[in-house]
Amino acid sequence: YDGILCTAAPEEIPQDLLEQLAPGARLVIPVGGDTQHLQVVVRQPGGFEVETIDEVKFVPLRSGLVR
Repeated sequence: YDGILCTAAPEEIPQDLLEQLAPGARLVIPVGGDTQHLQVVVRQPGGFEVETIDEVKFVPLRSGLVR
């Protein structure tokens, strides 16, 4: 995908989502448990660049929902 926007927070970024990103694509996702941070992940040729934007509060992502 060229971009993925996740609106529920996993404890850590699911590898399945990272693998679906096209080169140069972005994933915007809240990450964490009680304390969550909005992160922007960009797929670069050599790996992933992660930028933390701000503290947020989203509903938790239930396990098994990401493919």
